[in-house]
Amino acid sequence: MSPRTRYPPLTDYAFLSDCHSAALVSRAGSIDWCCMPRFDSGSVFGRLLDWRRGGACTVEAVDGEATGRSYVDGTLVLETQFRAGGSAAVLRDCFTLRRGGDLDPHRQLVRVIEGTRSELQMRLRIAPRFDYGGVRPWIRRQGVRVFSAIGGDDALVIAFDGDLEVEEHDLTSTFTVRAGERIRLSIEYAKPEELDRESPEPPDADEIDHRLDHTLRIWRRWSGSAKVGGSEAGGVVRSALVLKGLMHAPTGAVAAAPTTSLPEALGAGRNWDYRYCWIRDSTFSVRSLASIGFEREADRFREFIQRSTAGHVEDLQIVYGIGGGRRIDQQEIEELEGYRGVGPVHTGNGARRQKQLDALGELVSLAWRWHERGNSPDDDLWKFIVSLCDAAAKRWREPDSGLWEWPSRPMHFTQSKVTCWAALDRGLALAEECMREAPKRRWQRARGQIRRAVETDGYEKRRGVFRQVLRRNGVDGSLLLLPRSGFVDYDDERMVRTTDAVASDLNDRGLIRRYAIKDGLPGREGAFLACSFWLVECLARQGRVDDARKRYDRAVAAASDLGLYAEEYDTSRGEPCGNYPQALTHLAHIEAALALAEAARDTAGDQSPGLSGG
Repeated sequence: MSPRTRYPPLTDYAFLSDCHSAALVSRAGSIDWCCMPRFDSGSVFGRLLDWRRGGACTVEAVDGEATGRSYVDGTLVLETQFRAGGSAAVLRDCFTLRRGGDLDPHRQLVRVIEGTRSELQMRLRIAPRFDYGGVRPWIRRQGVRVFSAIGGDDALVIAFDGDLEVEEHDLTSTFTVRAGERIRLSIEYAKPEELDRESPEPPDADEIDHRLDHTLRIWRRWSGSAKVGGSEAGGVVRSALVLKGLMHAPTGAVAAAPTTSLPEALGAGRNWDYRYCWIRDSTFSVRSLASIGFEREADRFREFIQRSTAGHVEDLQIVYGIGGGRRIDQQEIEELEGYRGVGPVHTGNGARRQKQLDALGELVSLAWRWHERGNSPDDDLWKFIVSLCDAAAKRWREPDSGLWEWPSRPMHFTQSKVTCWAALDRGLALAEECMREAPKRRWQRARGQIRRAVETDGYEKRRGVFRQVLRRNGVDGSLLLLPRSGFVDYDDERMVRTTDAVASDLNDRGLIRRYAIKDGLPGREGAFLACSFWLVECLARQGRVDDARKRYDRAVAAASDLGLYAEEYDTSRGEPCGNYPQALTHLAHIEAALALAEAARDTAGDQSPGLSGG
């Protein structure tokens, strides 16, 4: 079997989270990726990146198959249906949640198999492989139907309602589940030294059932508070749940994705670790969540950034560990073959060393939006805002790596200049409205200089469009974000022409690539789904609702059957690529849906139910 046929497409996977750990469950019912106790921990199950070495937890019907799956509405609890002849069962998978779980989680993954018709014979294999497949566990019996798997500084406590057999480094069982009967598997993360001090006491059957029910209630209560309605509400709430699932509960950081090294160009690499918190992507995420009523998440991320930078712009990085850590340098795991045999597999991300000026503007804009919702900056936050604006005024003339984390030499990206302009514009507005002291003349002077530079060097007069790079013709997807900054209106003729140029020059079978110029990396990456949704937002806010709807429907078609999006989409193969699910895509989906619904209401004279953003 070739690597391509051995590894399922990414659309086969569902996403589970307790806002600490994450897992991907295949359509067939196999957990092929799981990192505990944090998103950025070494994998416990990791055959997504190496089918032979990585380890998995599989549940399957003997002489049968998985016939369907879905999330329980409003939750990250997955149900997978199994059938063999006239027999059937349902498998429910989730990380359990609890009151106070932000700081004291269960750290528990449960799999509950319930018979729904006749009796069904099932097969279970638990094959943990710690530290990205590098450590085969020591399996020990800890009690009746209770085992531990220990390796390095990781351990799991595994409890099962049926009999388990030890096969070297794996646990296996073949069992029968009858209609109305439940059989439960509990996998809890532990520290090996804790197991040496005292025997584990995993929850019993009643407690697992209680935890499952409580988890359903917590997710439903959270998703049910979304201020959203209309035909696209289900998809918007699903994207919001993914974003919530990617938030690290103790700190408020937002991971860009729960995976590492899923190739952006199948067959050619472009593999990166996205289990970290990018300032820009995270500010976009909390903006999207706040727009549908989840303001607490936005405030917690603001606090995370202030803590992580120690309140000083000089210490600002573009990406942090989800705990606020700074040293997340990239390393290669040479032993792993990579998804579909495409390596290398990385941990850490070298982008932390890049200069990306847009982070300055995004953070000040976040403070401005928080002020608009009735929360003016306190003294400490204002000092931080002043330092951000001062940095924008001083550094806007410098080249940087830009939104796309340009891998070669830094350039003068138009979008980076505009976000520096936005930092100064929002800073001046905050100073005025909050009656704060600020070097207003200096900020005003720099703001004017940036506008003149963008409107001359960042604008191609022949086509009447903005440029990706100053003094260099060509557009990119980041230009679709210019109206968000307030630098130019959506319906400004320059922006309308730029939108059309992006749609034409970067078109990829109805989706949008993020840029056309060569970046020096191997392979041809897929269409960038966030750009495709940004195009929808621009078209909708320009009143071109029919075009926006067509583009929206095309972008939504790139989702899995569960409504999950990767970073990119390979239109030639017809499947997603890049890390999965991707926060940037899901937040862009929310913004596009809200913009399209608002435009449809305006077109219909407020007669359309549409969506409603808070």
